Amino acid sequence: MSDDATRPRVTWRQIGRDLGYLLPGLPIAVASFTVMVVGFVLGLGLVVLAFVGLFILMATLLTARGFARVERARVGAMERREVGPVYYAPARERGLSRVLEVLRDRQSWRDWLFSVLILPVRIFTWTVTVIWLALTIGLSPLILLAWAIAGGGGFRGLPLALAHILRGVAVLESSLAWGLLTNETAALRARTEELSRSRQSVVAAEAEMLRRVERDIHDGPQQRLVRLTMDLESAQRRFDDDPQAARPLVEEAVLQTKEALAELRAVSRGIAPPILTDRGLPAALAAATARCPVPTTLDVDLADGERLPASIENAAYFVVTESLTNVAKHAGASTCAVSVLRVGDALHVQVSDDGRGGAHLGKGHGLAGLADRLAGVDGTLDVASPPGAGTTVSAELPLPVRD
Repeated sequence: MSDDATRPRVTWRQIGRDLGYLLPGLPIAVASFTVMVVGFVLGLGLVVLAFVGLFILMATLLTARGFARVERARVGAMERREVGPVYYAPARERGLSRVLEVLRDRQSWRDWLFSVLILPVRIFTWTVTVIWLALTIGLSPLILLAWAIAGGGGFRGLPLALAHILRGVAVLESSLAWGLLTNETAALRARTEELSRSRQSVVAAEAEMLRRVERDIHDGPQQRLVRLTMDLESAQRRFDDDPQAARPLVEEAVLQTKEALAELRAVSRGIAPPILTDRGLPAALAAATARCPVPTTLDVDLADGERLPASIENAAYFVVTESLTNVAKHAGASTCAVSVLRVGDALHVQVSDDGRGGAHLGKGHGLAGLADRLAGVDGTLDVASPPGAGTTVSAELPLPVRD
């Protein structure tokens, strides 16, 4: 009895959503068909004469993406679920290379094809919708009379019939959108490629770190240990003949030992400092900013005692320490600010300075390994560094959803 009571109300809601999707469809289809056909023909005609044709084709495909986004949103509102997945090749090039990149994107051509094919479909579905509405409105006095005679019972069948008719034509349209405007296979393939690139980036970042650690050990502690060995051997030879001459050598050996330990601690801090493992990210960042020769403020907005996944803490720590190293060595800054904020399900890390700017992620620069390191945890990196206006390094790291 409860189902029968609620069924008409649910049906009318669906009728409203279907009408809201079907009625505006024809004007949208006419506009999209016109733009797609004119843009394609014009671009194809001019591509032989000049590269301007390629740019027209690119603009046409980008416009097709816009129509596709609108259509996915309309279908999603009607069916009350997200329409997807969909995958567009990310923009990696500029200029003519960017144009060719768009022209090679399969989903953009699927969007273009949808914008062309939807017009004849919508001529049919829109006509059926308008005729059915006209008949329903025109026959409404008879419907009300039948409802009055039947005591309300005779009115139940027509809304359901209307719902089935509208559902049929709406599904006919939306099925074309699901078929052409989504591509689960391409999205999965893109995700696989992204994971493969991330894994390669992590391997490259770890290899670079190992080379840097090896170089730091070779240039620092190893040289001091060699010197320490030589001093101790010399002192050992002099202990029997001239103990007083051995004393300075022993004192120098002690000094070399302390400096070697300090350099080994500095190298270990760049890998995984014990304070990060034992006390967490806020304490480790406090120690890192305190060591920076440039006056640095720290703002960590995490709950007291909150621990993040180890991979996230390591990545965030690496971003901050690497950025602070570049500030100290290259920025010429007088102040620096570090902020770590949890916003929703992402950790936002930002390091800003008031130095000379001009930093970028090119090879050979200190920030080159950051993007690769973050790729391993699906993080993103952005560097804003206009000349003479300081540098801001921003990283976003996805976090597990809180319970």
